[in-house]
Amino acid sequence: MGGAVSAGEDNDDLIDNLKEAQYIRSERVEQAFRAIDRGDYYLDGYRDTAYKDLAWKHGNIHLSAPCIYSEVMEALMLQQGLSFLNLGSGTGYLSTMVGLIIGPFGVNHGVELHKDVVEYARERLDDFVKTSDSFDRFELCEPQFVVGNCLDISSDSHQYDRIYCGAGVQKAHENYMKIMLKVGGILVMPVEDQLTQITRTGQSSWESKNILPVSFTPLVQQSRPDAIKRDTVDLPPVSVRSLQDLSRIYVRRTLRFLTNEESRCRGLPAHKPPQKRKRRRCRQRCINTYVFVGNQLIPQPVESEEDECIEEELKDKEEEKEKEEEDATETLKAEEPQVNLLRDRILSLPLPESLKTYLLYYREK
Repeated sequence: MGGAVSAGEDNDDLIDNLKEAQYIRSERVEQAFRAIDRGDYYLDGYRDTAYKDLAWKHGNIHLSAPCIYSEVMEALMLQQGLSFLNLGSGTGYLSTMVGLIIGPFGVNHGVELHKDVVEYARERLDDFVKTSDSFDRFELCEPQFVVGNCLDISSDSHQYDRIYCGAGVQKAHENYMKIMLKVGGILVMPVEDQLTQITRTGQSSWESKNILPVSFTPLVQQSRPDAIKRDTVDLPPVSVRSLQDLSRIYVRRTLRFLTNEESRCRGLPAHKPPQKRKRRRCRQRCINTYVFVGNQLIPQPVESEEDECIEEELKDKEEEKEKEEEDATETLKAEEPQVNLLRDRILSLPLPESLKTYLLYYREK
């Protein structure tokens, strides 16, 4: 499913389209979408389709349409410190966006059936942490992925505040999914061709709300002889962070705050917003026509397109203006290269190189 919004030329253009179509409605969801380039989760040679509102599949690797992910992110109503379980975590694209919102003191787990996809997701996560400047603008709860069938999760596993299932759930498995949810928690999953938001209101009570019609591949049910015991999936343990890790989080948080405050004092934005493209508008003119209502002839305005020659002239002028804006933007970028302020601040500290490297998460960039 997809194609609900116009195709974008890059990630920011795609997000603009999703906002305009009201799929992205909150600032925190918008920030998460802008921080992670969807194209980075595509294989080489397929990136030209990354910013279309369409699902993509290559072998076992699969990405849902952007409009689906945005509705899921909004429906989950994410907050800092929550625990999240992604059933059918795939490339890790959604899990990483969730991690930017729930922050370092949340829990972020994913279960994926295919081992090669889990390896791919870990590679994409590692690339984001080590190479993306967006990583330094957030405090990430890094996803942990395990291989297994999400229908075989151990019965004594802990419960979660938020759960998403990225495959079609049959009615027979609906209660199985609900039991993994904490009271007050939210579960989002496709049920009978409807993306559904389920809120657990009590020990044995839930409220359901249909979000939009969807078409998902159903959950894979492994068929094995009864004599063969199926392997259970053990989710990662929820553990307390080490003192060393907590120190890194708080040092980086303090430096990020001080750097942003200094930028504001100098009248500079901490992070430049992406350049917005002006959308071409189709000018229309009003003409009068007449319609019969009963036995009366009534004048009525009707919208029609401008004459073809005027339309072409306007189009040429707008294209020329857009080209000038793009050239000006490129010149500005060349004169004012993007700077990772947090990274520069850490590198300027009078600290041993090994400690700087640790504070930078051993980043390559």
